[in-house]
Amino acid sequence: MVCTRHQIIQDGCEEQWTWNKKDKSHEVKVQGKRYLTAHFHPNWSNGTAGVRGSVPLNYGRHYWEIKVSQRIFGTSMMFGIGTRRARLHVDSFVNMLGEDEHSWGLSHKGLLWHNGQCKEFTKPFTENQATTLGMLFDWFEGTLTYFKDGVSLGVAFTGLNNIEEDLFPLVSSTAAKTEMTLGIRRRAYLSLQDRCRATILSSVKRQNEIDILPLPKTIKRFLKNYNNSTCR
Repeated sequence: MVCTRHQIIQDGCEEQWTWNKKDKSHEVKVQGKRYLTAHFHPNWSNGTAGVRGSVPLNYGRHYWEIKVSQRIFGTSMMFGIGTRRARLHVDSFVNMLGEDEHSWGLSHKGLLWHNGQCKEFTKPFTENQATTLGMLFDWFEGTLTYFKDGVSLGVAFTGLNNIEEDLFPLVSSTAAKTEMTLGIRRRAYLSLQDRCRATILSSVKRQNEIDILPLPKTIKRFLKNYNNSTCR
């Protein structure tokens, strides 16, 4: 089934999270004004490097896409989610996401990894050919579903809503000079209140504009706190 961004989460809003420039391997350079591009092993590679997303994605239904540069090769390029305890650097070439109970990942070789175990999931990615990987994390259902170039690959992991720790987007790579750039990031509305505040903030370009809205102070404070969060 071919899916577009609107078919996956129609009733939702755009998210604002990025790669975390303070929560990454020293072999990852987070680039761009909005920190959307992760550049791995800028010179050469002698290990596995990862980076975490800037916010946890628990308690919601989230979809995001990662545009992978044409430099797809090497031991392992991985895409998934994990807790704060998931490692972000190893001085060897490994499948880092899913190496233990703290993360879940799909490698470019088509293998799913979790808790040190792997299984076949899809065809290996074509080497040296750019691709776009999508992930749908439905915390309520406890599932993580993968998409490749708009086509659903199916549900990869279940039971994720039993994890009590925060879960973050994660990527890793063993290959030198590879790039992964965040594209679409959307989440479903959680409630009518959630929908209303997102609608208001969609018309606000700067934080100080909230102060001149004809609203009670408590609501303005609520909007400001939300404005610093993940969704607009």
